Amino acid sequence: MPKMKTHKGTAKRFRLTGTGKIKRANAFKSHILEKKSPKRKRAFKADSFVSPADENVIKKNLGIG
Repeated sequence: MPKMKTHKGTAKRFRLTGTGKIKRANAFKSHILEKKSPKRKRAFKADSFVSPADENVIKKNLGIG
């Protein structure tokens, strides 16, 4: 039986926490920043969590479970 391979694009974008949740970075923080408020730009720095509906697909791509 062949080994499960990690999807490298997924591995670069997501991290697994100790409790099993999947962390992700926020979108909309790379360009066109002049029109965005400083408060909004600061909020983009914080990591978010993946929605439960998407967790199974991402875990499969990461080779977990």
